[in-house]
Amino acid sequence: MAQGVLAALRQAGRRVPEDVAVGGFDDSPAATASTPALTTIRQPWDRISSEMVRVLLAQIGGEDPAAVILPTELVRREST
Repeated sequence: MAQGVLAALRQAGRRVPEDVAVGGFDDSPAATASTPALTTIRQPWDRISSEMVRVLLAQIGGEDPAAVILPTELVRREST
């Protein structure tokens, strides 16, 4: 979506980040391939996966659902 925003802003004659700051989410490879490179939020996918399995197995075992909050990281690049 953020790449679409960059394209739409470019078509509208807006400059990123001079006129508009754009940020993305998930820190996909597209974030570094875009022009300008996107500022984004990085999530710990390995840890998310392992926690999802742990919580699922706990629920299957009869435990109450659990909330898990994991850290994220702001990755600053050229779009902000």
